[in-house]
Amino acid sequence: MVITILFIVIALVAWALHLMQEAVEQKEFSLMLAGTLVSMAATALVGVYFVMGSYMGYISHLSPQETAMNQEAYESVARYLEEQDQLYMTASASRSISQVVRNISP
Repeated sequence: MVITILFIVIALVAWALHLMQEAVEQKEFSLMLAGTLVSMAATALVGVYFVMGSYMGYISHLSPQETAMNQEAYESVARYLEEQDQLYMTASASRSISQVVRNISP
C-alpha cells in the first residue's frame, strides 16, 4: 500500500512540475494555479496517509475496557439521534397535516 501511494504522489508531483514549467514557458497563470493545486493534492494525500496510520495504530492499541466505553458512547449517541429524528418526523408530519387541513378549509 505504501508503494502504491508513493508512486501516486511521485506522479502527482511530476505532473505539477510539468504544469508549472509549461506555465512559465507560456506565461499562463491558469497552468501555474493547476500545478499548485496538483501539488497540494499530493501533499494532502501524504498527510491523510500519516494521519490514518497514526489513528489505526491508536485504535489497534486500545484496551478492551476503552473499546467497550467507546462502543457505549457510540450507542448512546445513536439512540439520541434516533429519538431526535423521530421527534422531527412527528413534528414535521403534524405540521404538514395541519397545513393540508388549513388549505382544505374555506
